[in-house]
Amino acid sequence: MKPSSQPVASLDPLPCIHGQIGSPLILRLPKTLNSFSVILTERHPLQRSAVFIYSPLVYIGSLGNTRIISDEYIKWLKGYCEAFFYGLTVKLLEPVPVSATRCSFRVNDNTQNLQIHAGHILKFLKKKKPEDAFCVVGITMIDLYPRDSWNFVFGQASLTDGVGIFSFARYGSDFYSLRYEGKLKKLQKTSSSDYSIFDNYYIPEITSVLLLRSCKTLTHEIGHIFGLRHCQWLTCLMQGSNHLEEADRRPLNLCPICLRKLQCAIGFSIVERYKALVRWIDDESADTSGVTLKHSRKDNGNLPKPVEAFKEWKEWIMKCLAVLQK
Repeated sequence: MKPSSQPVASLDPLPCIHGQIGSPLILRLPKTLNSFSVILTERHPLQRSAVFIYSPLVYIGSLGNTRIISDEYIKWLKGYCEAFFYGLTVKLLEPVPVSATRCSFRVNDNTQNLQIHAGHILKFLKKKKPEDAFCVVGITMIDLYPRDSWNFVFGQASLTDGVGIFSFARYGSDFYSLRYEGKLKKLQKTSSSDYSIFDNYYIPEITSVLLLRSCKTLTHEIGHIFGLRHCQWLTCLMQGSNHLEEADRRPLNLCPICLRKLQCAIGFSIVERYKALVRWIDDESADTSGVTLKHSRKDNGNLPKPVEAFKEWKEWIMKCLAVLQK
């Protein structure tokens, strides 16, 4: 079946956006829904075939305790992007220390944790973007800020340049806790060029919820680079959100309209894409072939992928596959 004629399966009802979710968008709803022929004229042309991921902007080892950050987490995100944007090549780039970006940084007055300047990181990524890259995204566990007057930002992207930077620091369950270990124990005055303050930077435990939130953010923002705008009609991954609670209410799946847009840009088989997503959920081991784990526990094998939070979505995908394969 040709991708252009393949039906988009949606078993469960897809209700309109709740008034409290992305509410500013509701005020700008169009009076009529554009047909797909109109969407075709607005689609983002896919001129290059690869997505590159810098992993992460600072390479972090253990902090003297048993918790680690390793290549597995990055490989899980890579595998998820390969399944979600099925047919596209996703490559990992070498880890980049914060010092290499020469970005500005600060200590947040409210949380007392370190932050790096998102705009400066985008400029760095633009300079490092490979010629065959459709986009380059940086992922980090360090909190971000876009300008001095802002408290923080989850991520920032330049659609014209095809680059983005996203932080998962605030996705940890303990970030807003008074006992958050990422707070600086004592305020330090450092030179703007002294990046040693990032040595032994705190990394939260990679839980199922953190992984799910990371996958949502990464695919949502790369979706923007593909030209997908905030979805204004149905519950959809591409809905806008103003805070973490709204982002958590977004589903992992695209609505039929946004799925068709992405299919048009990439040209994948919807059935094969769904199968790839199920395989990613079922494969609970880390794919670390060709990767040397520089930081690991003693006698520690590959860490199990925490996919508990994805189980409900898998059931939804299986229902869609049952309809498509009749």
